[in-house]
Amino acid sequence: MAGALDGIRVLDLTRILAGPTCTQLLGDLGADVWKIENPATNGDDTRTWGPPMIAGRDGPLDMSAYFVAANRNKYSVAVDLASAEGQETIRALAAKADVVIENFKPGGLAKYGLDAETMLRRHPGLIYCSISGYGQTGPNREKPGYDLMAQGYGGIMSLTGEPDGAPMKVGVGVADIVCGMYACTGILAALRHRDRTGEGQHVDVGLVDTQMAWLVNEATNYLESGELPVRRGNGHPNIVPYDVFATSDGHVIVAVGNDLQFARFSDFLGLPDLPGDARFATNPARAQNRADLYDRIVPAIRDRTTGEVIAGLERRKVPVGPVNDIGQALGSDQARAREMTVRMDVPGAARGYVTMLGNPLKLSATPVSYRLAPRAFGADTDEILQTVLGREGAKAG
Repeated sequence: MAGALDGIRVLDLTRILAGPTCTQLLGDLGADVWKIENPATNGDDTRTWGPPMIAGRDGPLDMSAYFVAANRNKYSVAVDLASAEGQETIRALAAKADVVIENFKPGGLAKYGLDAETMLRRHPGLIYCSISGYGQTGPNREKPGYDLMAQGYGGIMSLTGEPDGAPMKVGVGVADIVCGMYACTGILAALRHRDRTGEGQHVDVGLVDTQMAWLVNEATNYLESGELPVRRGNGHPNIVPYDVFATSDGHVIVAVGNDLQFARFSDFLGLPDLPGDARFATNPARAQNRADLYDRIVPAIRDRTTGEVIAGLERRKVPVGPVNDIGQALGSDQARAREMTVRMDVPGAARGYVTMLGNPLKLSATPVSYRLAPRAFGADTDEILQTVLGREGAKAG
């Protein structure tokens, strides 16, 4: 079946993670994505961000596992933007595209005549998306943007980690990932507007902005109360108990969402007096008396095995779950049922394929598709320039 974005053409001038996350999602939804890679650097920087590298039959391929994570469903086209021929090639491809997406420093493409203002003047129906660290405006617009810096500047690190520990980043580049998702949403909204009016526009997305946007309740707690939130480890600022607890053989997650669940939870622990105690009778009371409550429940949970806690609370319909490692998560029956890993054939790979995370979107009429595995650097230069522009590969610049 044709994808939801079948017929949409995306000129991808991004590298690393935020931009490639966006363009991979567009590609999964059916768009044709032309990934422009710089011959001077042998392509996207993340091609060499290993180990692990993808093993080939005669040695490592020119792609790391990191690169593979965000670069399926794209054609790799080698173009030198620093050359006059390369700039002309990009302008010619933009004329055939619906979307241009880039993550250069704000103003960095103006010297090539490839900036949003110039491109939109030439192609009024174009959707031009810019991803940067701090956005296209503001006093920090020219500062470099990396995921770690965005997590630090945007506040999430101040909330992450143990109460007495150091500020801690999230374990993966989540600021990049979420920024790419926001960029994709903005592009889809702009395409909808263009379909109605014929008018293109500039979509401006910053890592720090999008990181601040997912501070959600912690940010609004602060905005309403004026009190800075603190690190709580795995605890929740508003719901108690909602945390990771040690068991006799590991750890377990308990997420008590209401007073009825708390009564069932207390009964399981053999502490039936807790719901009748005014300090613990309601969620606001439990939040106020968190330390006292934990003095009672932590030892009771620690005396039981993880399996015992999960089975007992599931029978009582109290939200509970394991703390899986990545292997357990991706190897679970649930992950298999939801196709959260996929294999894609890669010529020259030692195993003949790479294994990737699947797309979580399940669309009944226009499902996502996995058409192109991550490509060798420049593998599609001749094909794209010939089929799209009627040029020979030598004209790439």
